[in-house]
Amino acid sequence: MSRPNFLFFMTDQQRWDWLGCYGHPVVKTPHIDSIADKGTRFDRFFVASPICMPNRASFMTGRMPSVHGLRYNGCFLPLGANTFVDVLRAGGYETAAFGKCHLQPMVNLPPVQEREENSNRLVQEAWKETNDAIYQEETDPESCEGGAHIDTPYYGFDQVEVTTLHGDRLGGDYQHWFRSNVPDWENYYDPVNQLPHNYTCLQAYRTPVPEHLYPTSWIADRAITFLDKQCQSESPFFAFVSFPDPHHPFNPPGKYWGMYSPDEFDVDLPFSAHKNPTPPMQWLQNNYHAGGGQLTRQTVSMVDDRSVREIKALTSGMVSCIDDAVGRVVRALKANGQYDNTVICFNSDHGDYLGDFNFVLKGLMPFKSITQIPMIWSDPESREARVTEQLGSTIDLSATILDRAGFQPYNGIQGKNLLPTIFDNQAVRNEVMVEFNDGASKLGFNQPARVRSLVDSRWRYTIYANQSWGELYDLYNDPDETQNLWDDPELLNIRLHLSVRMNHHLTNFMDESPLSTRLA
Repeated sequence: MSRPNFLFFMTDQQRWDWLGCYGHPVVKTPHIDSIADKGTRFDRFFVASPICMPNRASFMTGRMPSVHGLRYNGCFLPLGANTFVDVLRAGGYETAAFGKCHLQPMVNLPPVQEREENSNRLVQEAWKETNDAIYQEETDPESCEGGAHIDTPYYGFDQVEVTTLHGDRLGGDYQHWFRSNVPDWENYYDPVNQLPHNYTCLQAYRTPVPEHLYPTSWIADRAITFLDKQCQSESPFFAFVSFPDPHHPFNPPGKYWGMYSPDEFDVDLPFSAHKNPTPPMQWLQNNYHAGGGQLTRQTVSMVDDRSVREIKALTSGMVSCIDDAVGRVVRALKANGQYDNTVICFNSDHGDYLGDFNFVLKGLMPFKSITQIPMIWSDPESREARVTEQLGSTIDLSATILDRAGFQPYNGIQGKNLLPTIFDNQAVRNEVMVEFNDGASKLGFNQPARVRSLVDSRWRYTIYANQSWGELYDLYNDPDETQNLWDDPELLNIRLHLSVRMNHHLTNFMDESPLSTRLA
């Protein structure tokens, strides 16, 4: 195979089934569907962690969060960590990222739960203190005078034009561009100028920012400019095009706001559909009825049926906005004559409950709505439509990209090469592990939750650290995960088998880097 270019699209907080090519009956995504029509669509692709920063770091490193160090939102990927982009760059690729990176914190706020410090400790941490100043490249500046600036190479990227935060008023390079090119930018950023609407769901905001100035469009524009320049380069490229949508707030711009009606959507899985809700599900229900609200804007919440329909409609508008941007970028790739030597991928960093059991956003309950994500690989070696039920994980993408580029992965990578699955539907893994580490005590837990899940061809097995209960779902007979079989005595042997398999995975997650250099 020839050494290809790579055009990798990633969305933020998008469910696997919220695309036309995955069978969604309402959402229209013809441009993303056309990528699937000429590629391999994974129907069972899972995150390493169902939260932004840890999973993005797993994508970049091919390693699990408990190994690469970015364990939960608010941490950072150590600058000493190698990424697959570092390998591509070392091999002569031109590397660029446009949009959301989120490998370092985007805001300069303290954590929800303050770190425990003891004045009697002469040394506070197991690791020597890190200079936080060098991990603030993506921190949203209070002022963008002079423009956003990220020192490169940034985790392997030679060119970075970054967005931070979410919604229509992003930070980073986008913010500097917006303020420099829109004379009346303050009016667009003033919440009093929100366009009128009758939506009542949480975080619904009808932005006055028009479509052509909205972040999704800006990211596509920057990617297209890069592709145009690549026509003059003899080097292959890796372009990471990362949209901050359809992550909340729910604010599709312009025509996308009214593209879908809440009446087009159902509450497919109400809370009552679950036969034996787990303790965090029960806590969320009690909190909802008590009017407790959210701990933070990012925390999973229970909402009423009307809000579910409204959020689905607005999310769909944001997805269609992304689809049009993807279409523009791919058209530019074709117009530049680079399509025939470019691998095109479409993926998301994690999902959203999006109304399942009346929950929205994401959290520690590892239902497939947040752990399963879209993954499409369209390869110039074979532009044929394929669908695979074989398992894949975010940590596998780095090894797969490196193999397709003809490079060996570095020692310590934990992902597997998925090319046999992509081209020949061969199973590369029989199980996937998903881990979740919370940064604060939430949903009734008296300490930050530590959750580990094992998913195979039939079962989802989940343990919660220091809890007497767990989860076991039969994905054959209960694909919507509505009955927890953890306490079923007839399935004790299944639980034991999956427990042993999980222990083998956890044992193999030891960091193998660096190799020993001396004989002891």
